[in-house]
Amino acid sequence: MKLSTTGLFAKLLAGSALVGALATSGAHAADLRMSWWGGDSRHVATQKALKACGDKYGHTIKAEFTGFDGYLEKLTTQMAGGTEADIMQVNWPWLPLFSRKGDGFADLSKLKGLDLSNWTQAELASGEMNGVLQGIPVSTSGRVFFFNTTTFKKAGIPVPESWDGFFAATKVLKEKLGKDYYTFNAVKETAQLLITLVVVQKTGKDLVDPKTNRVAWTVDELADGISFYQKLVDAGAIHSMKEDAAAGNVNLFEKPDWADGHIAGSYEWDSTYDKYAKPLKEGEVLEPVEMLRVPGAVTDGVYRKPSMVFSISKHSQNPEAAAQVLNCLLNEPEGIDALGTTRGIPSSKAATARLGQDTSKVGVANAIVMGASGPTVSPFNENPEARGAFLDTLEQFAYGQLDAKDAAGQIIDSVNDVLAKFD
Repeated sequence: MKLSTTGLFAKLLAGSALVGALATSGAHAADLRMSWWGGDSRHVATQKALKACGDKYGHTIKAEFTGFDGYLEKLTTQMAGGTEADIMQVNWPWLPLFSRKGDGFADLSKLKGLDLSNWTQAELASGEMNGVLQGIPVSTSGRVFFFNTTTFKKAGIPVPESWDGFFAATKVLKEKLGKDYYTFNAVKETAQLLITLVVVQKTGKDLVDPKTNRVAWTVDELADGISFYQKLVDAGAIHSMKEDAAAGNVNLFEKPDWADGHIAGSYEWDSTYDKYAKPLKEGEVLEPVEMLRVPGAVTDGVYRKPSMVFSISKHSQNPEAAAQVLNCLLNEPEGIDALGTTRGIPSSKAATARLGQDTSKVGVANAIVMGASGPTVSPFNENPEARGAFLDTLEQFAYGQLDAKDAAGQIIDSVNDVLAKFD
């Protein structure tokens, strides 16, 4: 069937527009692959975004998605064989596993078409390994304080704004409401991160020194943090590990004492607000609050990290095209609108500006995290071996098998042994 002159002109014009767009960007039409994990809502949104971004720039992107279970094993096999997708969703703690020296993925700072001005230097630094940008933060998560304001109102006192106020509030809660009331929750990982918070606030240093790849804290500095944890136990502000174990190590959001306000606060991920708020009984109100600082703190000590990163394969045959698609997903209307908040509140300033401010409690919690100060957090903080050594030793301390100084020394030695494997 012959095209009319008008139809032929329109077709040529469309083709020339596409060629022009590709020429301007420096990328040519390419066949790409993208891999990620997630649930159904993320799968649907990502495929929609890939279609929109592919159509915009003339690329085709094959979607490779699955649940979280098995994704690391699959990615490890692909990375070993150089068969990974052009664009990959990578869990932030995995960066040292794949790119300790900064050469596991493409250097994103060297690829054209990726507007890095939408992230702060601190955010970009969190995706660097050995000073090389190996992943772009998709969304940022962090630990924040949640307090049940209803409990404090019952006691006739305000929600604490400092640690001194916290200990004073603990005394009043027990006097007015009963000895079975606790100001806070701090067991397992939460206990470890609370100790970390205190040490970081006092020293301004993350657990891991990026220059030496060893623990940055001294024994005395970490011992002070462990002693602060014990002070919480001694004051009756938190249940001890012994008490929690005797109660069956039940998750906080499943505890009746949490639901009715007998445990009045915790230190949790900003994105998990609903998980802790929904179990509360009617009338109980949970609020995210600003970071509590120890006396003499040099920083808020926020534990802020990418919830995940997007990386580009160093084996990609079309890295510039992959960067163009990645920029579309994170910084351009087509990708932003399709993805929405299926990976959390976006880190990209372009995305947050387009989607608007999140006024939910999750949004408020995230704003606290994003506005707080603190050093760049190393992915090694969440290395399973390093975290396991920290928690095992902390348990020994809680059961009286080690004092604070011995526990600090053992933690530092154990974590350094893990870090040495990545030299």
